Amino acid sequence: MTTEHVEEKIRDTLHAVALDRVRAPGDLAEKVVRRHTRRRLTQAAGAVAAVTAITAGAVFGLDAGTTTEQPPPTRPAASPQGWQPWRNATPGATERHCLVDGSALYCSGTKYDVAKFDANTGKRLWTVKVNREGDGISGPFAARDGVVYTYRNHTAHNTPDGDYAGGTDLMAVDADNGTTLWKAEMPQDDRTDQAAMLIDGAVLANTPTLRTMSALDPLTGKEKWRHTWDKGTVCQRAVLSGTPHLLCTRDTEKPHDSELLRLDPETGNTEKTTTVPGRQQLLGTSRNRLVLLEDNSTPGQNRRVTTFTKTGERTTHPYPLEGRLAKLDLVGDHLIAVTWKGTATAYSPTTGKTLWTSPAGIKMPPSDTMTGIASPVVSAAQGTVYFYGPNGDLSGLDLRTGKQVWHTHIAPPETGPHYGPSPQLLRYEDTLITRNGSKIVSLLPPTGH
Repeated sequence: MTTEHVEEKIRDTLHAVALDRVRAPGDLAEKVVRRHTRRRLTQAAGAVAAVTAITAGAVFGLDAGTTTEQPPPTRPAASPQGWQPWRNATPGATERHCLVDGSALYCSGTKYDVAKFDANTGKRLWTVKVNREGDGISGPFAARDGVVYTYRNHTAHNTPDGDYAGGTDLMAVDADNGTTLWKAEMPQDDRTDQAAMLIDGAVLANTPTLRTMSALDPLTGKEKWRHTWDKGTVCQRAVLSGTPHLLCTRDTEKPHDSELLRLDPETGNTEKTTTVPGRQQLLGTSRNRLVLLEDNSTPGQNRRVTTFTKTGERTTHPYPLEGRLAKLDLVGDHLIAVTWKGTATAYSPTTGKTLWTSPAGIKMPPSDTMTGIASPVVSAAQGTVYFYGPNGDLSGLDLRTGKQVWHTHIAPPETGPHYGPSPQLLRYEDTLITRNGSKIVSLLPPTGH
């Protein structure tokens, strides 16, 4: 296994999301973001969910755009030792978001800011009760070295009449027992994957001001360094091989060029990497590449995708990404777009080639609903990409051809399929975990072809 494969596997284990978060860049259709960020991402991909870099869910797929290499052999899915099919419906514990870390499943809901489950059995192990109102849409976003990182409502300020005034804390929780280790107040209620992320040796968080990213000690929350950008500038954030990067441009209606900055994870020292023409959107990372999407909503025009390696190598290719998309996710070595009609298209982010176009195999929600579809999950070992919709459809397509190889249906929660946050699809080794409202199901897909 190469160094690149090892690094990607480590990131997959740490963040363990289905690129969701972003989540393409996470699930921006229902996440709270600043006005200008929401405007740009909406122009870029309609109801696209935002991918972040901790992206939850990047798994290393095969680079189908490379014709000189044979794809790795696939194998049938095998259950982890001690695993058995399970389902759990714990109201208040799972409605917001879930995260897989090894054999642990961390979720959040209306009653609990964090609830830990055994990913083998679905048994609930401990919980952390919500602080004040439990109506947030965030959840655990990372776990590392026995610590789980999530958000909770802030407690410090109230209005003169005693009502809660809002606010968000970044919170670190002991993964063994649920004890709160430290909290850091955030400057606003942004709980997307842009608000905080893991870097080498620290948690990079948007605190204490809107235009500042601070590196916090992962065990104590103590600030190690901070980086602040100028007023009138907007900076998106991503992490490449443990190193934080900022993609910054002027906050104006007229597009400006974007500057890519690299921050030393130990000191915060900043180095300008390059300038990219026009306004860009950070899609996330694919192996050792940072992937940017041109922010161009002109009808009939292709959108350019630019990749940067950690050594500075740069490639740009046009993609026929037009109209409003239900999903746009960077999943391993694939850029996957899903239309509101349910058509999925896979592209190679390194070659610009369209790999295949095929029905995703799931019923799509109405385009005007708050609830979207889950971000797709890729299993390179089974050569399959999975799609999951709010009505309970779960579909597996051949990663190389787009042909459907498996389908099942999981009854949605009684509240109906179009209320609340989008459903979520996670991978625990070869098994899949679906989250739809307060209902979680773990199953082993019979794929491998």
